[in-house]
Amino acid sequence: MAVRTITHATEILSVILGGGAGSRLYPLTATRSKPAVPIAGKYRLVDIPISNCLNNGIGRMFVLTQFNSASLNRHIKNTYHFSAFSRAFVDILAAEQTPDNPTWFQGTADAVRQGLRHIEPFESQYVLILSGDQLYQMDFAAMLDQHKQAGADITIATIPVSDREAPEFGILKSEEGMITSFIEKPSPSVLPEWVSDTGDEMKKNGRVYLASMGIYIFNRNLLFDILRNEFKDATDFGKEIMPQSIGRYKVASYQYGGYWTDIGNIRSFFEANIELTEEIPAFDMFDSHRTIYTRSRMLPPAKISGTTMEKVLVAEGSIISASRMERCVIGIRSRVGLGTTVVDTYMMGSDSYETLDELADNKRKGVPPVGVGERCYIRNSILDKNVRIGNDVRINGGSHLENKDHPLYCVKDGIVVIKKGAIIPDDFTI
Repeated sequence: MAVRTITHATEILSVILGGGAGSRLYPLTATRSKPAVPIAGKYRLVDIPISNCLNNGIGRMFVLTQFNSASLNRHIKNTYHFSAFSRAFVDILAAEQTPDNPTWFQGTADAVRQGLRHIEPFESQYVLILSGDQLYQMDFAAMLDQHKQAGADITIATIPVSDREAPEFGILKSEEGMITSFIEKPSPSVLPEWVSDTGDEMKKNGRVYLASMGIYIFNRNLLFDILRNEFKDATDFGKEIMPQSIGRYKVASYQYGGYWTDIGNIRSFFEANIELTEEIPAFDMFDSHRTIYTRSRMLPPAKISGTTMEKVLVAEGSIISASRMERCVIGIRSRVGLGTTVVDTYMMGSDSYETLDELADNKRKGVPPVGVGERCYIRNSILDKNVRIGNDVRINGGSHLENKDHPLYCVKDGIVVIKKGAIIPDDFTI
């Protein structure tokens, strides 16, 4: 794998936060960490920050992992292989007990603090800190250039938001590119005091408040001093270190105006995937200058027979015989049977194909094949990996359903999530 050379080899390194338990994304995080959750049918969430780094010439990355990390570790190990002549790497730093740190990660800042002894031997002037569960495409090289030009100690990536969105974020006040104050999830009554100059275009759309994206550039020496000395008891960047650093250090704002979403819950995850089916999606996977890297698989092309499709993404290795599919993302090695209708659904696919002998043996046992059977109707759903859905199954998600956790599925905000490896029998109805 080649790494685009934009920045000096020793100028900057990246630390990607693997996330916490991801309870709001349950059941997708029941057996995997948030960054390992499959997205867009063939990628993992962690591929997004790693690809952003590679596309900007940042080839040295550490990924901090803790909860349900096995699949994430395996994906990174199988995906990111670099030339022997390159200094690039993606290294996993798992939570570990040491004489100095007997506990697991207590927050974002504590996670980086516990990883410092592994990061320290690698020379750099700057450290880029990223979240592993966001969907965006950002020019980190431009962010670093602005950081240097401003003579900043810390730069926070910010995104303009409206008064409707502002109470959900940490809001920053900016003057002439420098952040002067911070408030966590402000109430609507105080918002007028937190208006920043976001530019004419953003003002037209009512986006006049700067929200922190959880993306930071630190001068390396300052980061080490803050974590080890000045704020040695602080556990979180957004809630503790950033508010305390404003006014004490030169903290700049790098305003980002493109597409960005925080994959925080099932609804946002579902919408982020379905939006990829639009004619011109806000998140552009087809930009050759912003390649999204992932594990290379030697899979056959997708095979589609007699299916009417409208706004559908189909990953390689799929076998589709459905009647109709609309606004769907179909993952690798997916199988959909005759006469089935699938609408507004993300199907993650499967990890392997079944052999003819396995299919015959499962049929004798009354176990459906991996995938979706015949004459099914599936709407407003997420089908996790390796699900087996029988014939004549009806899954109709929507606001009429109450939130519930069933052994085979989960309902959240009207979205039906069929759990990983679940076996749904014939004629089952949700």
